[in-house]
Amino acid sequence: MAANPAPDVAGALGRQPHNPISRRQIETVVSRSVAIFGFVFGAQSVPVVLGQLPQMQQAFASLMIVAVFGGILASVVASFARKFVRAVNTYIAFAFLAALVSWPFVVIDPSKVETDRPWLWLLVTVATSAAAVGLSTWAATAYLVVAPIIYGVVRITPSGGGKDWEAASLDTAYAIILGGGVLILITLLRQAAASVDAAQVAALERYSHAVRQHATEVERVQVDSIVHDSVLTTLLSAARSYTPQAKELATRMARNAIGHLKDAAETSPDDDATMSMDQLAHRIMGATSTLSAPFELRAQQVGSGIISVQSAEAVYSASVQAMVNSLQHAGHGPEVRRWLSIVEGDGGGIRVEVGDTGAGFAVDTVPSERLGLRVSIIERVANAGGMVEIESEAGLGTVIRILWPRPESAATLADAGWEQVAS
Repeated sequence: MAANPAPDVAGALGRQPHNPISRRQIETVVSRSVAIFGFVFGAQSVPVVLGQLPQMQQAFASLMIVAVFGGILASVVASFARKFVRAVNTYIAFAFLAALVSWPFVVIDPSKVETDRPWLWLLVTVATSAAAVGLSTWAATAYLVVAPIIYGVVRITPSGGGKDWEAASLDTAYAIILGGGVLILITLLRQAAASVDAAQVAALERYSHAVRQHATEVERVQVDSIVHDSVLTTLLSAARSYTPQAKELATRMARNAIGHLKDAAETSPDDDATMSMDQLAHRIMGATSTLSAPFELRAQQVGSGIISVQSAEAVYSASVQAMVNSLQHAGHGPEVRRWLSIVEGDGGGIRVEVGDTGAGFAVDTVPSERLGLRVSIIERVANAGGMVEIESEAGLGTVIRILWPRPESAATLADAGWEQVAS
């Protein structure tokens, strides 16, 4: 039962990718780009506006200029403030349409502007781009067609230069092509960002589901462990209690089982309480006094580190279960020796060794339904962030090592009888 090596959490955190671009970020980039683009084009059109201003009715011309250029300036402010972006761009689009429609009525002498395009021509693409930002895709597409066509009609009128249909059509097509390119680019960026957002939501949902499943599995392992370690073992011991000493032992085991069940009900999985390694070591040693056979204490030397209560409970329960398994399966003759060793582990952790010279077993032949080894020891320690090593051979005894935390890299074991077991 070879285990996969523990993941390098620190390295994984250091290699985290950048957060993907969201729809909100795309909208910010697009709105600012269009605003700056409109400001530059508006600035370039100022000389043309000033040149055509004397041929226009001053009051209406001033109102038109303030409406259009004021909207462009407002879009710059709104895009960087991230406020009212759609509203301002929608205003620019319709203010430009109103200026186009009113152009023939604002010009005083059409004969003096026949040689020049109306200065609104320089802002057609600005208006269609603003519509792409402020309106929905279908509304922006309709605007992309309507605004250049209105300009083409104005271009045919005397106040717009009096051009023929062919020249006006070329200007209209040119404006539609430029505006269409901007609209397509903005739409593609929005769709890509929306796909990324949808993928993020789906990934978070799958992650939440996986977390819930893992929490359920951990809870199941904990309940299975308690049932096997405390309840089932107590019932089996009570069924074989024929002497006063055995009955007294079964009574103590029953009290302990009730205590374990109460502790499990009162303990929160999110409890961040801790205890020292020395306290954990003394608790494991104290458990030997409740067992029916003695264990030789070969070493007891732990560091000054700390361990969470949840992890400590897992190490303690797995250690006790390993000792109980030895009592149940290793044999009871005088030739069977049992020992317990508790020393400091890697990184200030703890290393518990429970061994005997009894019957032993073949690790690969243990049925999966045997809760004592798989659930009560292996899975319990793995869920707490530790690792279990098992050495056993039929007729030669068993050694179970419980290591917490899981070593960064497990050494290669030369003896073929060794087996690493972890999640």
